Amino acid sequence: MKLKQIIEVLEAEILTPDIDLELEITCAFGADLISDVLMCVTEPTMVLTGLTNPQIIRLSDMIELQGIVFVRGKIPSEEIIEMAAERGLPLISTKFTLYKSSGLLYNLGLRSCRI
Repeated sequence: MKLKQIIEVLEAEILTPDIDLELEITCAFGADLISDVLMCVTEPTMVLTGLTNPQIIRLSDMIELQGIVFVRGKIPSEEIIEMAAERGLPLISTKFTLYKSSGLLYNLGLRSCRI
């Protein structure tokens, strides 16, 4: 699924400048615990989360993230957005809950990452 489709279906706001809207997102994982993401993500993945601290961006230094969707209308600080931009990591924000966001993407064919 293309990043632009995810943005459209989640009615999301783009937070990082100059992102590739044609980026192919291969799978997704939803969590509000970094330890869950670290233990479960074994392939390039888009993470859906409510976490807005610097650790969520630093996570991309340890595993291959394709982007981050902040749920429940959360928007990280400018510092976090700049960290992501330096890494070329797409950030978007949606007003939808983690549950609804995951369901919408799953129903459109975006698969869960393998754990």
